[in-house]
Formats: sequence, structure tokens, C-alpha cells
Amino acid sequence: MINFSKIFNEAISKDASDIHFIIGNKPTMRIARELVPVKNGKILTEEDMNEIYDFLIKGNIDADKIFRTTRKLDTIHEHAGLRFRVNISSTDGIPIATLRIIKKDLPTYESLGVPDIVRRTTFQTQGLVLVTGKTNSGKTTTLNALINEINENQNKKILTLENPVEYKHKSKKSLIVQKEIGLGKDALSFHDGVKNSLREDCDILVIGEIRDKVTMDAAIEMAESGHLVIGTLHTKSCAETIDRIINFYEIRDQAQIKYMLSSILKLVIAQRLLPGIDGKLVLVPEVMVVDNVVSGIIRKDKISVSEIEDAIQSSSGKGSIGLINSLAKLFVEEKITLEQAKAQIEEKNIEILNRTIMQIKIKQDSSIR
Repeated sequence: MINFSKIFNEAISKDASDIHFIIGNKPTMRIARELVPVKNGKILTEEDMNEIYDFLIKGNIDADKIFRTTRKLDTIHEHAGLRFRVNISSTDGIPIATLRIIKKDLPTYESLGVPDIVRRTTFQTQGLVLVTGKTNSGKTTTLNALINEINENQNKKILTLENPVEYKHKSKKSLIVQKEIGLGKDALSFHDGVKNSLREDCDILVIGEIRDKVTMDAAIEMAESGHLVIGTLHTKSCAETIDRIINFYEIRDQAQIKYMLSSILKLVIAQRLLPGIDGKLVLVPEVMVVDNVVSGIIRKDKISVSEIEDAIQSSSGKGSIGLINSLAKLFVEEKITLEQAKAQIEEKNIEILNRTIMQIKIKQDSSIR
């Protein structure tokens, strides 16, 4: 028998972000981006993996049906007052599982290192705000920190669509409704949830993941109808985010979608997480405030990544933050190493990074004097 409590308690005590159960391996934790086997863990067999599967689905017939049909399942497990986001998939027909530990106390957006312009944008009455990044870049945590910030300071009805619901919010100054997406849940798909939200009198719609054209269509319709829509996309930069959205559509429809996007998109934050010098993860944000210059670039026949990056750089006075600026600032603040900063950018931009570091240092020195 597998001692699940022992494994979970060890992961919690060591501040792990994830636990991996994979056949042929010991149960493994991810701690500050490093993979660390559970102490005294044993190699998992096929029998163990089936035991883990049974433990995680808890005899839920609907969940078992979804997994048997799709070979994947997202669900939630609770232990010691904490929620674990569970993903079950398979390898060679054998179930494997990844569990993300959800912190009990939601951090504030300030403590995460999210720039204040992102919070201020949530006071817009309508439009589209996107939080983007690769897997394990902290998108969900940032999204929920923003929801909590709105909940504490604005009088709005917030409707969230999530798969699964990770952080449980309680209504404070705002009214919050959280819906889980999936078969037998609160809405069958993100698209269905967004379409129905038009009838639910919400002020702010939060979409846990925009992953296809139909959901993007619904999000745009929602934003155009006078609502603020906040969503996430799996992209690594602001420029790539624009490109990904446009490529959801057929070429014949792209001119129209560029025009609509240039009108409703208010801000994109693309974030990365790096292990800091102190051993803690550090947020590296790239922020694009969509002003007239960026809107004009979006409407062009061909999207230029370099033009978008230049526009972000030139709009720093409006709150935009370039990736190189973020990296340079974090290096000067001694939160990351120079090697880490250089590894995040192309070779041709290293000289720009060096100049930016020097400019920040000179500015700091002059302010001290």
C-alpha cells in the first residue's frame, strides 16, 4: 500500500510545487524547479499506478468514464486543508499523475512581483486583458491574485470559468461566482460558459484558458458587449500572444479579427519564473499596454515581432515593460544572475541587456546623490 499522507506531507513541508507519480520511478517532487525523489520512496509498479488512479478518482464513475474515453482527466484532491490540482494521463496504457499543490494563502499581486499597471487595468469597464506564459510560469496564481485584488477593492460581479477550480474565493466587496468546466460540471466547455455569461449580468469574466477559436470568439463578443474579460493563453511573449490569437482564424478572417483585437485588447502580461539567487522563484514580467502605436501594429497586414518589442520599449511611460528591462532590473536588484538574464534572450540582444543594466545603475547612483 502506498502511504499517500506521508508523500503529501513531505511535499508540503518542503514547499514543493508539484508531485509526480510515474511508473518505473519513485514518487518525485518539484522543489524550486528541481526534481527531487520522495525520501525512502519505492519504484512505482503498474499495480501501484492503478492504486494511485483509484485513490485520486475516489470511485467517481463520471471521472472514470472521462479518463477511459479521453485518456486524460483534470480534477481536485484535498489533503490537510490544502487543495491539489490533479492531472491524470497515461503512458503505454498505464495511468500516470501530476499533482500541483495549491497554496492555502493566496499571495498578493505585489508579493508576486506583478507590475501595478496590471492591477490598474482591472478598473477598465470593458476590454480584454491577457495573462500569458508557458507551463509552470505562474499564470493561475497571478490570475487569482488579481481576482482577489478586485474582490477586495471593487464592487463588481466576477464570474470565473476554470478547469478545475483551484483557489476558492469568497465574496468580499465583489460578488463572485466560480464555475468548473467539464462533463458533469457547471459548464460543458469554456465556450459554453462564456456564451451563457452574457445572460448572467457579470461585470468581469475570467476565463481560465483560451485555447481555441470558439472560446476566443466568445471572449471578444463578451468584451465588445461592455464587459471586462481577463483570460490566460499559453504563449511565452506579448508578440507571440498576438500572433497566436490571429492564427486561430482563417486567412480570410484575419483582417477583421486584427481590427477587433486592436480595439478591445487593453493589456498583455507575459511572465516567466526563474529560480532566484535566494532559492525562491522570481517573476520576470513583460507587459504590453495597448496604446495607439500597438493598435496600429496589430492592424497591419503582417505582424512584426520586432515592431511590437520596439513599441513596448517606447511605451514605458504608459506602463509597458520590456523583457530586457525586467531582466536588467532583477539583475541589478541581485535577484537573478547575469547568466540567467542572458539565457532568456537571443544572442543579438545581449549588448542591449548590458546597456540597460548600465542605465539602471547610473539612474540609481544619481538618485542616491
